[in-house]
Amino acid sequence: MAQTITLYVDGACRGNPGLGGWGAYIITESEEHKIFGGEPDTTNNRMELTAAIEGVKFCPTDAKLIIWTDSNYVKQGITEWIHGWKKKNWKDVKNPDLWKLLDATCQGREIEWNWIKGHAGHAGNEMADQLANLGADQTLASMKNLALKAEKSLDDKKKDEKDWLLDDPFGFDLMESNEQDESEVLDGMESARIENENFSTETNNQASTLAPVAVPESSTTHPHIVITPRTKQVYGPRQLILDTETTGFYFQDSDRIVEVGAIEMVNRKLTGSSIHIYVNPQKPVGDSENIHGISDAFLKDKPVYAEIAEVLFEYLKGAEIIAHNATFDMNFLNMEFKRAGFSRLSDVCEVTDTLAMAKNKHPGQKNSLDALVRRYEIPQRDRTFHGALLDAEILSDVYLAMTGGQVSFDMDSLSESEQRDAQNARENLPILKLPVIYPSEQELEEHEMWVKQFEEKHGTACLFTK
Repeated sequence: MAQTITLYVDGACRGNPGLGGWGAYIITESEEHKIFGGEPDTTNNRMELTAAIEGVKFCPTDAKLIIWTDSNYVKQGITEWIHGWKKKNWKDVKNPDLWKLLDATCQGREIEWNWIKGHAGHAGNEMADQLANLGADQTLASMKNLALKAEKSLDDKKKDEKDWLLDDPFGFDLMESNEQDESEVLDGMESARIENENFSTETNNQASTLAPVAVPESSTTHPHIVITPRTKQVYGPRQLILDTETTGFYFQDSDRIVEVGAIEMVNRKLTGSSIHIYVNPQKPVGDSENIHGISDAFLKDKPVYAEIAEVLFEYLKGAEIIAHNATFDMNFLNMEFKRAGFSRLSDVCEVTDTLAMAKNKHPGQKNSLDALVRRYEIPQRDRTFHGALLDAEILSDVYLAMTGGQVSFDMDSLSESEQRDAQNARENLPILKLPVIYPSEQELEEHEMWVKQFEEKHGTACLFTK
């Protein structure tokens, strides 16, 4: 009877792309094995795939394998998507070399693929994660050693070079070498000048055509991913005003994202670029439909998060994310990206929470998005239902108003009690009695004399004349 082997595989990447590592924790009926490795420039998904490949290759071909991975990208790819990829001859597939290798490695084997939630305290998954990070650490150490060896080799080479001054203390050889034909010298100088001019021209051309940010103009990954291109060429750090809609309030209780919308802003100007995606949560939306109006039937043919994760991650990473109650959105996005085999979005983006800004700016007042719209006199839009892209557009107006200096204050946004308290505060202000100093008789006489003298001298009455 063939033995059963359990494998926990995981990948890690510091930068995505960047330094990466993979690990496989292999448990047989009698012993355990821990294997790991890494690459200096890779992605998280490639490390997840490599971990699976190396783990399977390590095991005997006749053994039954039970594989656990926290990457939906790997699990769904090898069990579902790969059949379509083969039919299309691997067209438009990311990492085709590793997918082909994994497919070939799994041929003729009995394998059961399972997904497990990462960083949830499961001992096998935690061990695989440790091994992946160990692989990355080992690769980094190897890179440093190679750099040190190269530096040492360069220093040794410099030491081996002869010192011309020791061999030719009077510099006679140097004088001979300088006695070149004048035309050769001139030709060399002209050549150097032309090369420098060409280099300068190329550099200037590159600088003049340099784009401010590489933003995907369109996407063919899935028809339900909508990315609009920029209509304005602006330069500066990217800000993305973002909103999500979900099946519920608790990402820890397996609630999922159903919609993501974000619009781009640079230097307080909307560029026209945006991204909008509906996502199949693979679970009923339940009562949340009453909030966002998105039904199960509508989401039935939409892509799962793992299918759109890469495009969305590439669009969002590196930008400043601006969201209202950003903790909510980022928790869900971090969870979804982690499930898809990516790093946390908050690790590659700066986050600004407009709710926290509003609470600091207007303490004790209502700071919902609707309340801020009224307070800052933002033009009303139809919000029968909350929509991610619509809310992102509204939030962009609110953010610009909150960060744009003094604005008109909407008294209607205050509650009755708040207005009454403000009125009472004004009425209860203490009345200060200021002292009045009256002039003496002598001072009045001197003033009258000065006024008369002024009129005689200038021919016109003084401004101080009664």
